[in-house]
Amino acid sequence: MASFTLRQLRYFEALTRHGHFGRAATACAISQPALSEQIKELEGLLGAALFERGVGARKVRITSFGENFAPRVRDLLRSADELEGYARASRDRPLGRLRIGVIPTIAPYLLPKIIHGLTRAYADLDINVRETVTPKLIQELADGRLDTAIVALPISEPSLTEVALFSEEFLLVRPRDFDGEPAPDLKMLREMRLLLLEEGHCFRDQALSFCGMHSARPREMLDASSLSTLVQMVSAGIGVTLIPEMAVPVETRSALVSVARFKNPKPSRKIGMIWRKTSPLTKQLLQISAVVRRAFATLREPQEPARG
Repeated sequence: MASFTLRQLRYFEALTRHGHFGRAATACAISQPALSEQIKELEGLLGAALFERGVGARKVRITSFGENFAPRVRDLLRSADELEGYARASRDRPLGRLRIGVIPTIAPYLLPKIIHGLTRAYADLDINVRETVTPKLIQELADGRLDTAIVALPISEPSLTEVALFSEEFLLVRPRDFDGEPAPDLKMLREMRLLLLEEGHCFRDQALSFCGMHSARPREMLDASSLSTLVQMVSAGIGVTLIPEMAVPVETRSALVSVARFKNPKPSRKIGMIWRKTSPLTKQLLQISAVVRRAFATLREPQEPARG
């Protein structure tokens, strides 16, 4: 009897995760018909259906057998990735491939510097980048789909190693009319129309925590999916916002806004790298963490935000 392959299991895992043939095929870098054929072959080898078809255009619903099969597949794929990691760690070259996740409030500003530093340090390194919010990065690390992630600390997940890299302040962004005025105290800030990132972004929670607000009042708040949108909304006179220091040069250069630093207590965040404690790449990831730390240092060299 023929046995199924790791490739088929990866296709199954992708289809389980996306629930859609087209998106799963894109994630696996194959055609939709090829993915469908591999799933049918896997079901034939198992002698049971993994998905229900016909619930929508190219959409699928996992069967009860598939639900019980899925966690075993994830465990097997994670073990396979760990074995691959041991092989990579034993080579003469430090790394052959790096699958790295980055949160959206870091990726646009620091990632170019990180990639430049990594390609200089590891000429043949194949870098795969995943940008998404922290909970998804943690899950993908646990599932073995990422080697490491750059996030705001602490994560406090027992299965993950945390390495602190640097800290940075949050700055206040207001309409241009406020140029030269000092940043308000927390009591005044809480009375302003504070614009924040949408639910799911850790930066939103950090900003609310600094302001002493457990949740945003709907009538006063407007949520956005990116820092760029927040700054442009401020430029239009809709409200004020907080953004991390590394984002200021990029996001404010074409906006009619003023930027101010807070007096003590100064809001800030700690940035670090996380990876599975069982990862065989720990030595290499520690070396990469030094590259990320240097990338942030070079990011600060050209200019310091001084307006406001």
